[in-house]
Amino acid sequence: MTSRQRAATSVTLADVAARAGVSPATVSRVLNDSYPVSASTRDRVTRAVRELKYVVNGHARALAASTSMVVGVIVNDVSDPFFSQIVRGIQTEAAHDGKLVVICNTEGEPARELSYLELLRQQRAHSVLLTGAAVDDPVHLAELAEQGRGLLAQGGRLVLCGRPRLPDVDAPAVTFANHAGASALARHLVELGHRRIAYLTGPLGRTTTAERFAGFREQLAAAGVPLAPELVLSGGFTRAAGYDNTRALLAAGAEFTALVTANDAMAFGALAALREHGIDVPDQVSVAGFDDLPFCVDSAPPLTTVRLPLTEAGALAARLAAGREPVPFGGVVTLQGELVVRRTVNRPPSQPGGQR
Repeated sequence: MTSRQRAATSVTLADVAARAGVSPATVSRVLNDSYPVSASTRDRVTRAVRELKYVVNGHARALAASTSMVVGVIVNDVSDPFFSQIVRGIQTEAAHDGKLVVICNTEGEPARELSYLELLRQQRAHSVLLTGAAVDDPVHLAELAEQGRGLLAQGGRLVLCGRPRLPDVDAPAVTFANHAGASALARHLVELGHRRIAYLTGPLGRTTTAERFAGFREQLAAAGVPLAPELVLSGGFTRAAGYDNTRALLAAGAEFTALVTANDAMAFGALAALREHGIDVPDQVSVAGFDDLPFCVDSAPPLTTVRLPLTEAGALAARLAAGREPVPFGGVVTLQGELVVRRTVNRPPSQPGGQR
């Protein structure tokens, strides 16, 4: 510890009060924003805090209050652009509220999700935001709900982002219209004339996987277009899964004019596999993804996908957690996606107007 740091930590609440010419109780009220204080008094206190380099004891504040200044964000993998976009929105709003964001990576393991939620409860987190697809497992969801109720009981807040509400937990959710977005994508391909369409789902047992696949499958059925079982493969939400499953389709001699993946990372793996096999996109096969991550516009060719407002979702979830956004009736806010048509999709080669 440097001499400056030692000096800062030795400054007390009484020192700040003496410098500002107010009582220690008034300093505490300003720092905790727990009681109305005049603007002039608040200015004197904050100026004294800066001049003396007073550092608030966060642990002591948490003990005195019901919660700390920590906002916990539980994600599958923050290096995944899907989650980093959500976290970006959360951090912007949390900074507005003077909160510290702690990011917890589960690496897709449900047990870690429970463990992190329990640890954040122990830290008396102000709020916890659970992001990304939920595991469709009643036992896990029941355990998660129990932890969520415990967080609420001790004064914390819980918000779900990108997943459904938990059973019997009074916590709002920000969800995406995955079903509608996948339906719009399927409708676009059918209107272009595609009838042999391959689909790479995300990992089985995840809510996002189920919602997107259902929307896509149901729209094809409504249009009278069969989705051949041999053209549907499942895997992780990763580039590697998209690459491996596309290679598997090609090795099996599967015939398809369009290939849709459950997210953009998988689409990039699919594009690489098609390129290695000398298959032109979109002259021979159309490819589409989901999410519209930042790099989609820079792919060659640019990727057709469904855009989700990821950063906006994170910001909205953070405002709900802070109490700066009213909780809607039913506790759920559903954000719509938008079909973004770029150059990886065209009419199939046998259709009029298709590229050659």
